[in-house]
Amino acid sequence: MTVATTTTNKVLDTVATKANNGEAETKSSLRFDTLAIHAGQKPDPHTGAVIPALSLSTTYKQSAVGVHNGFEYSRSGNPNRDDFEEAIAALEKGQYALAFSSGSATTATIVSMLPMGSHIVSVNDVYGGTYRYFTKVAPTSGVKATFVDLHDPNNLQAAMQDNTRLVWVETPTNPTLRLVDIQAIAEIAHANGALLVVDNTFLSPYFQSPLELGADIVLHSCTKYINGHSDVVMGVAAMKDTQVYEKLKFLQNSIGAIPAPFDCFMAHRGLKTLHLRMRQHEVNALAVARFLESSPLVDDVIYPGLPSHPQHELAQRQQRGFGGMVSFRIRGDLETADRFLQSVRLFTLAESLGGVESLCELPALMTHGSVSAEDRAALGITDNLIRLSVGVEDTQDLVEDVDQALNRAVLKPLDN
Repeated sequence: MTVATTTTNKVLDTVATKANNGEAETKSSLRFDTLAIHAGQKPDPHTGAVIPALSLSTTYKQSAVGVHNGFEYSRSGNPNRDDFEEAIAALEKGQYALAFSSGSATTATIVSMLPMGSHIVSVNDVYGGTYRYFTKVAPTSGVKATFVDLHDPNNLQAAMQDNTRLVWVETPTNPTLRLVDIQAIAEIAHANGALLVVDNTFLSPYFQSPLELGADIVLHSCTKYINGHSDVVMGVAAMKDTQVYEKLKFLQNSIGAIPAPFDCFMAHRGLKTLHLRMRQHEVNALAVARFLESSPLVDDVIYPGLPSHPQHELAQRQQRGFGGMVSFRIRGDLETADRFLQSVRLFTLAESLGGVESLCELPALMTHGSVSAEDRAALGITDNLIRLSVGVEDTQDLVEDVDQALNRAVLKPLDN
């Protein structure tokens, strides 16, 4: 079974079933919060269960050879996976979505679409795992990547080659929260015959819709905000174009890097509260960012929601919000940063991001440890750069935690 039955029809079926007046709303009238709840979910036709059951079967009965109810073998399709993919397609304003066993598996499958000898242009400030794949794995398949500062979209044109087939963008980038003008980059990529992939993990479809700005594929590590509870590892890609979908669908089945039904069930469950969580993530992140900016114990604060961010205007133009990620440079060195990370009480020192709980980490030695020291320096990933994933706890509690940790990290050593 595929997502080829459009999201529109399935969502409308659901709304029509539930509407008391029997009149289904049109897709255009369904807002994000409603789609998050209803897309990909219909009551079970046999039991009436409001929440679709977890389907663990690996194979499905056929009434005759090649005649079935839309499912043959679970690598090719699973009811829970289909439901989740349908919901993502709706929220990303696409026609299709495909789920994978991790964000990295999603990246690898997308790159597998490219012919031997292809070239990728990637934003230089890219997730460390993506950088590792582009530099260590993709070349074994004859695919090479060039990393470019896309702060100025004109830099892309100079980097394009005759064999460039893919442009890869994160915005905001990880961990320095630089922005990329998606619409401008899309125009250049398409003029040169390349597809544009946008990693939308940091903002989620609640705050940003890359497909509406010209992207061909939107990528998420569902491990982060989509699932939102730090208990599922998954990835997903959404798209509008049928040809792109069919290529990736073939590879999804052929390579087989698929998520388990339970993971799809859990991620879909998390997706239903995405809008609620993202609102609080942003409220808390903005409060923490403002406090950090006011502190003499901080050298630099990076958050697109602050007017001081050099691309604040672009953030206002292409985003509907600013997200829950904040990076800052503590006044001091690596030891100072380490003391801060050991002094926080509510922020947990751990990799990853996007869960309901607040996390903190040191990119230079953790998430971006696979990036060379030279490249980290060029990107501004300094030893005193700390990345915060601001959760949904009480706002003032988080601000007070950052305050006391700064004092312990910077001022206490000076007192001794």
